[in-house]
Formats: sequence, C-alpha cells, structure tokens
Amino acid sequence: MTSEFTLAPTETFFKENNYFGLEPTNIVMFEQRMIPAVTFDGKVILKDKGKIAMAPDGNGGLYQALVDNKVLEDMKKRGVKYLHVYCVDNILVKMADPVFIGFCVSKGADCGAKVVEKAYPTEPVGVVCRVRGVSQVVEYSEVQPQTAELRGPGGELVYSAGNICNHFFTRSFLQDVAEKYKDQLKQHVALKKVPFVDAQGVQVKPSKSNGIKMEKFVFDVFKFSRNFVAFEVVREDEFSPLKNADGSATDNPTTARNSLLAQHCRWVTSAGATLLDKYGNPLPLPSVSADDSPPAQCEISPLVSYFGEGLEQLLKGRTIHTPFVLDEKQTKKLQAQ
Repeated sequence: MTSEFTLAPTETFFKENNYFGLEPTNIVMFEQRMIPAVTFDGKVILKDKGKIAMAPDGNGGLYQALVDNKVLEDMKKRGVKYLHVYCVDNILVKMADPVFIGFCVSKGADCGAKVVEKAYPTEPVGVVCRVRGVSQVVEYSEVQPQTAELRGPGGELVYSAGNICNHFFTRSFLQDVAEKYKDQLKQHVALKKVPFVDAQGVQVKPSKSNGIKMEKFVFDVFKFSRNFVAFEVVREDEFSPLKNADGSATDNPTTARNSLLAQHCRWVTSAGATLLDKYGNPLPLPSVSADDSPPAQCEISPLVSYFGEGLEQLLKGRTIHTPFVLDEKQTKKLQAQ
C-alpha cells in the first residue's frame, strides 16, 4: 500500500530493479485514501493557491484501501489464506516469517502481533495488552506514568509487550473487518508541520507543528479478533526502526544500518568464522546494541540466508577480511574452494 505521493516512485523503483527477482504479476501496489489537514481550530489548510493540503489516512487506511482496490477479491482468486502486514520503517523485518506465521496458524489465530520487550518504562512504543479482557494496543501517550512503571515479582515490567507494527491476519478476518468493522476504527490526532500559503499567497514551511492530520492505526482491529495471539521476538534480531534523520540520538539511518551489519556479523561468527579488519587483525564479537558502531562491514544477501541458517557449511573455520559481502556470486566461489 502506498499513498498518492509514493505510488509512482515505488513503481519506478521496482521496475528499475527488475522487481528484485519477483514475478511482476505477483506484486500489487495500491493507494490509500487522502484526507485534508486542518489547523488547530479545524480550518482547512491551503498547500498552494487553490489547493488543499492533503495527507494519507494512516496505516489503518489499509482496510478501506483493500475494499477500494478490490485487493481482497484478488487475494481470494490467488488462494491466499494468511497475510503478513508490517510498516516499512523496520530494517530488520523478516518478511513472511515462517516461524511467526506458523505459530499463529498452529494456534488457530485470526490475528497476531510480534512484540519486543520494552527497553524502559517510558519507551515511546505502544503496549499490547488486554483492556477489560479485550486485546488491543494502548499508545504510550495514553498510559499513566505510574502504570508504565508497574513491575512484577521478578522486577519485570507488567506492561512490557512493545508493539512494533508487525502483524499476522487471516484473509477471512480482513474480510470481516472490511465488511463489518472498518467504519468503527477511531481517528487519532497527529500533530504535524504542514507547509501552507499565507494570506499574501507566500509559501511557508513551519518550524513547529501547525496542523492536525487525522489517522487510523492498523492495529486498532485487534479488538475485533476472535483469537488474538502475541509473539515475542528479540529486539536486536527483529526491530530497528527508522524514525529520525541522522544527527538524532536514536532510530536514524546510521543506527538502522549498524543494526543490520551487526546482525550479519553475529551470523558469520556464529557460523564459526573469524572476521578480520583491513590489517588482518581479528575483530571482537559484535555488539547487540544498535547504537554502537558495528565491528565490521559485513553483509549477507537475503538470497543466501534468511535467519543466518546454512552459513556454517560455507564459513566454518574461515578467516574473512572485511569489508565482506556474501552474495550468490561469492557463495559459489566459497563452495568451489
């Protein structure tokens, strides 16, 4: 799902990269709806002379977009039963994770969510929990500080299941949402910097929030589930979001890149190889912290390994000079040695 702003660039990017080896007819791109941005007193904002400032309706706009673009009908024709839905800002996401999907299917779930243990009580992530017996996500801004601080007998946080917007759905559940529940999803207020034209027709780029965008959230359908499950994963293996520009303290392009490289370094060393720096000196075991620089420039193509599996037979006992990229071409070389 894309917005009005991102559909054409996304289509172009896929075409320029030969659809990354996928069959083009198996890739379906569709737009979500756009809604007006408004001022704090509810007035429409003009983006340009005679043009209203519009914004995508949030990731919860998925359910209306599935109907608008007849995507559920297409899925049914293709025999699709299960779906993996995630937001695009997580570099460590495991697409169509067979362990997660298998877990959900084995539990007979119609809806599931991956979660990570919160790093600290006030971490700005929503919490997957039950409210009056109903599974849902409570946003961090909606949790009282004293509630966020609650701990169990072992010192663990009571509300520790951090939502990372990584979900499982059955197609039949999405069909129910589309037919019965999508209009019941509540709107959430997002304060944004919205470019506008002033009374003199001059374009202004505000330095602070000046408008409201109303959004729906993809996870607000959890409460409609008949059998919801949560699946906890290890943060350093599966969650490194991109939220900020470089220069910010966390969740920026550098920390995301470092998370991926550090993970691949761990895979290589776990397979029994020794990583060397450019001078031939052994490098230390990689840190699990996304905020630290990775010990080496080391990348494993997802066409070679998905979870880090299958690397031992290629790498065990080897000393590897960095930077190192293990792609299909390099794999063939190692197999021939």
